[in-house]
Amino acid sequence: MSLENTTDSVTPDPQAELEASALVVPVPVAVPVNAAADQEYIEPPRGAIAEWAITILLLLFLTTTLVQAYVIPTGSMEDTLLIGDHLLVDKMAFAPTGAVSRHILPYSEVKRGDIIVFRYPVDITMTFVKRAMGIPGDRIRIVNKQVYRNGVKLDEPYKVHKSDQIDPYRDNFPSEPNSMVYPGAMDMLQNHVVNGEVVVPPGTVFAMGDNRDSSLDSRYWGFVPRENIIGKPLIIYWSYDAPTTSCRTPPSASITSRTWA
Repeated sequence: MSLENTTDSVTPDPQAELEASALVVPVPVAVPVNAAADQEYIEPPRGAIAEWAITILLLLFLTTTLVQAYVIPTGSMEDTLLIGDHLLVDKMAFAPTGAVSRHILPYSEVKRGDIIVFRYPVDITMTFVKRAMGIPGDRIRIVNKQVYRNGVKLDEPYKVHKSDQIDPYRDNFPSEPNSMVYPGAMDMLQNHVVNGEVVVPPGTVFAMGDNRDSSLDSRYWGFVPRENIIGKPLIIYWSYDAPTTSCRTPPSASITSRTWA
């Protein structure tokens, strides 16, 4: 089974961040003294210029520290997230809590079913988006494409199967790999399988794409370390049905009302 083009990495969209900042930052302009002397202008005081400069810097800082724009280039989260979806990611949702910050900011732990954005364990320079299927202590197994967690068959209205073919490893998991898997997956299969179920260890998450037949996920590279998790999707601010390379200058940007479970 080929895994080519099955990764659902998300690509940062810096242009969107700059445009979003420009929309909310007023630009100080020169003001005429009067209608008759339209060649004379009052320059804004230096204090006002400094205030606008600080405001712009803060907004640019917040768009990369609290919220960041990404583009979905592949289809492993279909039909929840589609190719060409441009989304804002809340980077504070799953941030580690401190003694003071836990009482100020709305941090939360990753829950079963959450969509998470994280640094790919095999290559942390890449960013992936998947669904959290198991949290520490959960037992995961798949039988004929159906996921069972802690012995209970899951009702998953968000998942899709675009192939009727049963793959021995992908669709009956855990089992003997029939294609290349990464070292993290081999460690998972050798050290974290109990009674035919994968047991999620502390400090990690078991993640899968919603497009189950075409997703490079925890089945192939293992668990997501908690520290790799960046955040969760906040909103899809527009969607364009094309590869990322074709989304540079879209003919129209449509706001979508799609939500995710």
